[in-house]
Amino acid sequence: MSAPSPPGGRASAGSFQRLIEDIYFDRDSERGTDKTLLWFCEEVGELVRAIRRGAKDRENLKEEFGDVYAWLSTLASIHAIDLEAVGREKYGGGCPRCAATPCACPKH
Repeated sequence: MSAPSPPGGRASAGSFQRLIEDIYFDRDSERGTDKTLLWFCEEVGELVRAIRRGAKDRENLKEEFGDVYAWLSTLASIHAIDLEAVGREKYGGGCPRCAATPCACPKH
C-alpha cells in the first residue's frame, strides 16, 4: 500500500520510490544496472520526442514523464539511494550555488 499524499495533493518522491519498489524491485534487481539503464535511456528518448511534439499530445507527455520517473526511481533503488533524501540534501537549502529560493545566480 502506498503512503498517503501530503497536503496539496502532491506525493513525495520517497513514497513514489517505495511504490515502484513494491511493484518491481525483485525484477529490477535481477535485471541489474546495465539493462535497467538501457530501459531508462529508451524512456528518456521517448520523453524527448513527446516534449518536441508539445501540447499536441498531452496524455503521451504525461505518460512519458511517468515512465522516466519510474525508471529513475528503479535505478536509485538498485543502488540503495533515496531520491527524496538526496534531493533535499542537495536542494533543501535553495540553489546549491547561491542558496537562494528562487535562484539568484547570474543568468548564462
